[in-house]
Amino acid sequence: MSRYEKGMSMRRQVLGDDHVDRTTAAASDVDRDFQRWITESVWGGLWSRPQIDLRERSMVTIAILGALGHEELELHLQAAHNTGLDAEDISEVLLHVAAYAGAPAANRAFKTMKSIYEEGGS
Repeated sequence: MSRYEKGMSMRRQVLGDDHVDRTTAAASDVDRDFQRWITESVWGGLWSRPQIDLRERSMVTIAILGALGHEELELHLQAAHNTGLDAEDISEVLLHVAAYAGAPAANRAFKTMKSIYEEGGS
């Protein structure tokens, strides 16, 4: 299996077919190479490594995205159930964000989480 195929499989496992299908269909000449790079490098390389499991990788990713305030946090919060995380797990991760990245970053991340887990019903 090529790194791209491995990455696409992992990307679908974590983010879900609907998201990956939408992203793939929306790719254009502007970002097609970038999308391929993400699939090969991030999903086929990093997320496919055996050293830590998907649940742990998901926690690390949520912590980093929460600490940095990146919009991809919402995507990974929505996908967290695919990696074995629940709201309690994520709350623990975000408490670490508060301690190590600051309350404002954690506050924003908790707000995003609440919009998904309380309002969205995930």
